[in-house]
Amino acid sequence: MTVTKTIGQACNKVILLIVRGLALSKIHPNVLTFIGLLINVVAAVFMAQGQFFKAGLVILGAGIFDMVDGRVARETNQVTRFGGFFDSVLDRYSDLGLLMGLLYYYASIDRFFYVILTAVVMTGSVMVSYTRSRAENCIPTCKVGFAERPERVVLMIIGALFDHMAPALWVLAVMSNLTVIHRMIYTFQEAGRLEDAQLRAPGVPPSMMPRARSQSSSS
Repeated sequence: MTVTKTIGQACNKVILLIVRGLALSKIHPNVLTFIGLLINVVAAVFMAQGQFFKAGLVILGAGIFDMVDGRVARETNQVTRFGGFFDSVLDRYSDLGLLMGLLYYYASIDRFFYVILTAVVMTGSVMVSYTRSRAENCIPTCKVGFAERPERVVLMIIGALFDHMAPALWVLAVMSNLTVIHRMIYTFQEAGRLEDAQLRAPGVPPSMMPRARSQSSSS
C-alpha cells in the first residue's frame, strides 16, 4: 500500500466520521453549504488584507463543508434538485469572493497588472462552469479539462499557504481558459457526432432533426 493511498484512506475515515456526526445532528445540508460560503467570506477578508497564510487555512476549513454537504444529504436522504443548484450557485459566490479579495489587495498596493491578472482568473473561473452548464444542454456531459473547481481551490490554497499567490494566479489564468477552449472543442465534436448519428437513424421524423443554432440570447 502506497503512502498516498494510506493518507487518502485515513482522510476518508475522518470525513466519514464528520458526515455521520453531522447526520446525527440533523443539520440540513443546505445550511452546511451556506456555512461554507460564510467561511470563504472570512478567507476573502484575509486575502484583501494580504494575509495569505491565514486565508489558506480558512479556505481549507471551508473545503471540509464543500466535501461533506453532499454526503450528508445522501446520508440523511435529503438529496434534492434544489440542493444541487444551491450548492453550485454558492460555490460560484465563494470562488468570486476570494478573487474579489485579491482584487482589493492588489489595487490597494498599486499592482495594476495583478488586478488585471486576477480579473482574467475570475473570467476563466466563471466560464469553466458556464461552458459545462451550457454544453450539457446539447450533449450528455462535458467534464473535460483540468481546471475544475477542486483543482482551482487547491491551487488557491497552495498559493496562499506558501505565499506564492502570483504564480498560482498565472497557472489559474492559463489553465482555466484552456479548459474553456477544450470544452468548446469537445462540445463541437460531440454535438456534431450526435447530430450525424441522429441524421443516419432510420425513421427519424423532421421534428426530431437537429436544428440550426438558436437565435435566442445566451444566458
